Amino acid sequence: MIPFADLTEAAAALEARRISASELAALHLDRAAALNPCINAFVEIEAETAMEAARASDARRARGAARGVLDGVPVGYKDLFYRAGRVCGCGSRIRADWVADTTATVVTRLEAAGVVPLGRLHMTEFAAGPTGLNEHLGPCRNPWDTTRITGGSSSGAGAALAARMVLGALGSDTGGSVRLPAAMCGVSALFPTRGRVSRAGVAPLAPSMD
Repeated sequence: MIPFADLTEAAAALEARRISASELAALHLDRAAALNPCINAFVEIEAETAMEAARASDARRARGAARGVLDGVPVGYKDLFYRAGRVCGCGSRIRADWVADTTATVVTRLEAAGVVPLGRLHMTEFAAGPTGLNEHLGPCRNPWDTTRITGGSSSGAGAALAARMVLGALGSDTGGSVRLPAAMCGVSALFPTRGRVSRAGVAPLAPSMD
């Protein structure tokens, strides 16, 4: 059972030491392992990386050096954000084994804030489609009704958040790609003013006005 309604409740519990980052990560990893075979929100669950980040977060809190409200919060990344040394597939068979040599600015900033990355999230191939259907990865299913679509292209972000596999997710949006999954999966999406958030290190999928 996931004990918190949303990210803010979990962040408050971490700050109050009612739960550790390691415990919180383990809860969400267990849930992801149980639900992902049905929902298909994650392309890859990175359990070892997540637990290592969670233990580092606990160590910072223990010495009074937490990095802020996001320190220890489990998140997922749409699979078009580069992370050095890791595959960035963009929902395509063509890039199934492509490894990034740099890290996206937004990922760098989130991890500098102490988030716990649980893994890569499903997306429409090359972010070009509004449904969440993907011929190579299979469909990402709506947690409320698995016969229905999630919306896209940030399908995994919407589904993972709605299914409580993560407490936050990073997506991208040119023509509704975070807004559609949020609406269809019953969660909230933030679409910043264009140019407000850096696109450096995000797969250059054209045309893009993310």
